[in-house]
Amino acid sequence: MMDWTDRHCRYFLRKVSPSVLLYTEMVTAAAINHGDVPRLLGFDPSELPLAVQLGGSDPEALARAATVSENYGYQEINLNVGCPSDRVQSGSFGACLMAEPQLVAECVAAMKEAVSIPVTVKTRIGIDDQESYEFLCAFIDAVSKHCDSFVVHARKAILKGLSPKENRTVPPLMYERVYQLKRDYPELEIVINGGIQTVEQVAGHLEQVDGVMIGRSAYHDPYFLAHLEQRFLNPDFQLPSRREIALSMLDYIEAEVSKGCRVHNITRHMLGLFTGQPGARKWRRALGEQACRPDAGPEVVLQAVEAMSD
Repeated sequence: MMDWTDRHCRYFLRKVSPSVLLYTEMVTAAAINHGDVPRLLGFDPSELPLAVQLGGSDPEALARAATVSENYGYQEINLNVGCPSDRVQSGSFGACLMAEPQLVAECVAAMKEAVSIPVTVKTRIGIDDQESYEFLCAFIDAVSKHCDSFVVHARKAILKGLSPKENRTVPPLMYERVYQLKRDYPELEIVINGGIQTVEQVAGHLEQVDGVMIGRSAYHDPYFLAHLEQRFLNPDFQLPSRREIALSMLDYIEAEVSKGCRVHNITRHMLGLFTGQPGARKWRRALGEQACRPDAGPEVVLQAVEAMSD
């Protein structure tokens, strides 16, 4: 979810669902240890509960970055062992680390030693031709000595020959393999990820595993999270209208614009709010055309709501 789940996106999604656990974009340990930490890790308290996803393969560097993240107020450290991009591979982290389970175990152990909050791992079910269930179990066996919670994308990653986008669709989904993992490791928390798009699909998965991670489905149709909130997290939750959610962003946009933020950097995450609703195309067009104006402000959202109503 690089360039997607930034702080503006998370603030907006929290308006949709009060309780769902949100994740940052993947942030490298090196960037935190040597870069602009407030820009990389800053968040609004309303975004909580919130996990930071780290990338890296140096146990010491990850431990330092995890400590900084905990001090910033994050409630979970998630190590990315699932991203297949060339850029990530060149840094020796992401999905390629599945081939080095002992190193991943050392990274997790170092972070666990450094922080008091949970440390979890996001992984795939395999990489390239290392796609057997035995390979996955060998990875889990090594890492679970220090980690008891895994988010498993139910596809393997093809590290050479497929783009990150193709890696999200071309390798077949193998949900049953994740279910088997939970049956064979009942003491571990197993969260499933990949291609999940409906409330009923979520309900079906929760009969087999401990949790469900939603990525792009929630980004393209954010209101999906409101239905999940009501069904699984808070039965008394009163679904807000999409219009109410849009208008609830006005004060935030005004405050961010006053700090020099461009409106488009916020509203680009809101384009899917009315997905499947009458006037959704007008909403997207109005936001897309007006938010890029140099003088744009929160009135852009009001205008888009009005355009959709018309």
